[in-house]
Amino acid sequence: MRKTEEFSETYRDLETRESPEILNTILDAQERGLAALRPVVPAIAAAADAAADVLRTHPNGRLIYAGAGTSARLGVQDGVELVPTFGWPEARLAYLIAGGPGALTRTAEGAEDNVEQAMADARALSLCEGDVCISLSASGVTPYAIAACNAARTAGALTIGIANNPDTPLLFSVDHAVLLESGPEPIGGSTRMTAGTAQKVALNLFSTLTMIRLGRVYRGMMVDVIPSNAKLRKRAVRIVVDGANTDEATARAALDTTGYQVKTGHSGGAGNVPRRGTRPAGDPPW
Repeated sequence: MRKTEEFSETYRDLETRESPEILNTILDAQERGLAALRPVVPAIAAAADAAADVLRTHPNGRLIYAGAGTSARLGVQDGVELVPTFGWPEARLAYLIAGGPGALTRTAEGAEDNVEQAMADARALSLCEGDVCISLSASGVTPYAIAACNAARTAGALTIGIANNPDTPLLFSVDHAVLLESGPEPIGGSTRMTAGTAQKVALNLFSTLTMIRLGRVYRGMMVDVIPSNAKLRKRAVRIVVDGANTDEATARAALDTTGYQVKTGHSGGAGNVPRRGTRPAGDPPW
């Protein structure tokens, strides 16, 4: 039996315990899920570096997240947040979701078994060698996720698989396999919990490193931020103040002239940002 489906003796009396003990038990399981990330940091790093290489080489290449249920929702959350945080173009994001977009807000459990729909959804995206497909499945056997991944690989896309059970078909179907051995769930089979937490963190690591390698981070700052609200506009000002070593008024003036494009404000109106070769470490990658 797959570990994520086991009914562990550790949790047999879970509902009879005092409330703080129940929560501490669940938290212990969450910590175990996080600990599962450490052994696979090299695998995640290799996947992110490879993804950055593909996306850099193919200017129209896309990050594509594929999955069902919780895994699909985690993938969509990760992808959507790349736009405001790193200025990643929406046109370079796509999703293969079992049950379609509606499954993000309502259950569509049977959809995860629909291989034909996965193939149709993949065809609709016109997958190509410039794409990077991240398929997620806690069990590692979700038919939709595997079929979507296989379609991406057949089209020449780079494929990355994230699963929480070893020796599963998804991990054998990809160019880069990431195994998160998060173990049994406090509520047997409820992989929205420990397995989901591990997947969320794995996606955070993968996408953030990919964006760093694509030059969208400088000195720990999101220099491609899209300042779509007051909070982010204030952040853009602080980034230019810090990165260009200037005052707030100058930073605001520079950003006003660039439509709040931080990199342009950085290197133009707000002062000279050190260029590659003039700063031993942390030089701007643009």
